[in-house]
Amino acid sequence: MPTLRLAIVGAGPAGIYAADILLREAHGHDVSIDLFEQLPAPYGLVRYGVAPDHPRIKGIINALRDVLDRGVVRLFGNVRFGEDITLEDLKKHYNAVVFSTGAIKDADLDIPGIDLEGSYGAADFVSWFDGHPDVPRTWPLTAESVAVIGNGNVALDVSRILAKHADDLLPTEIPDNVYAGLKASPVTDVHVFGRRGPAQVKFTPLELRELGEVRDVDMVVYDEDFDHDEASLAAIQTNKQVMVINRVLNQWREREVGQASRRLHLHFYAKPLELVGDADGHVAAIRYERTRPNGEGGVEGTGEIREVPIQAAYRAVGYFGSPLPGLPFDERQGIIPNREGQVLGEDGQQLPGVYATGWIKRGPVGLIGHTKSDAMETVQHIVNDQASWWTPEDPAPEAVPALLRERGVAYTDLDGWHNLDEHELALGAAAGRERIKVVPRDEMIDVSLGRTTAPTS
Repeated sequence: MPTLRLAIVGAGPAGIYAADILLREAHGHDVSIDLFEQLPAPYGLVRYGVAPDHPRIKGIINALRDVLDRGVVRLFGNVRFGEDITLEDLKKHYNAVVFSTGAIKDADLDIPGIDLEGSYGAADFVSWFDGHPDVPRTWPLTAESVAVIGNGNVALDVSRILAKHADDLLPTEIPDNVYAGLKASPVTDVHVFGRRGPAQVKFTPLELRELGEVRDVDMVVYDEDFDHDEASLAAIQTNKQVMVINRVLNQWREREVGQASRRLHLHFYAKPLELVGDADGHVAAIRYERTRPNGEGGVEGTGEIREVPIQAAYRAVGYFGSPLPGLPFDERQGIIPNREGQVLGEDGQQLPGVYATGWIKRGPVGLIGHTKSDAMETVQHIVNDQASWWTPEDPAPEAVPALLRERGVAYTDLDGWHNLDEHELALGAAAGRERIKVVPRDEMIDVSLGRTTAPTS
């Protein structure tokens, strides 16, 4: 059987899972896999897209680390697809490529005032508090009252980080600049708005429970939101996840409110209509319409308009993929057009040798664990599509590092990631913490390439 030389663009969970599954499912093929990542560090979403106070994320990182540390898959970090290496380059050196670049932009929310000063996308804020090297080091945390629009887990992450006291994040790998910013935040109230009822939220029970455990933060829910219709009652009775969410929310309804220094308000049946600006063009309030169940599992407007004074707003209404140079892109769904991971051209026909997996394949739905089954589907097609693989001009493993060096790309490899990993752990140990992330890209590269001396405790 011929050797399969495979490139994977994107070293987050989707890309690493695809590599792992392919190594196990190659059915007699010798497999050589190279992972390309635009950041100097791997792990994508679990390093830069999830709040740092989720302990279970460590388990996912450990599983991903085990795949990389086998030494079978090569990692090329700090390599930008379309700039440092192109689709034509990949065709010269590989039999096929899998794109697993995810979805990192905020989905749009088309309401008046969304572009006011003080209106932000949740994805940008998450990138900031996770220490993404390509976002500004500071964040304008000056609001006392904040709105978060959305009823999914990202909305909960953003709300929790905003409401949580910065000192309670010190056990995590939160970067120093993020700690300083959150420490100085004057926030007292965070308002979460969702247009449907509490039985229709997209939160997971674990995320919701974690929210209620935040120190010195009152959970405020409103009795008017719990007059359930028949569809909601049926969901509570038949869906275990909805049942647990309902139980948690009802427990919060029984809590005494007024003792904490901060409050987190959950507003259900609240359809955002407009962000209201002040004379200086800054967010001053959120205006919303009260909704009600429509008897068919959805909601309808009541015509009752309400307004809550705020000084900042975050939209957490979903993520959206970004187009990649030389590849087709579905502007409506924010994905690479594909059939079960086989990328399709503008004529609807399969593009030989080109595949997709993860959120750039299916859209930003499902939890991280769902990417495993998603990757399996794509990998099965790769293995079965041998007749349509590319025939590379130069499949030699040393050809790609030579190409990157020739182009002056300061790429990092697995040893470089180990250097950065150990450096961040040492920074944490010196401060009595588990880890402190390095944020600036240049510093990440210097540490990875051994140009920086490790800190001492």
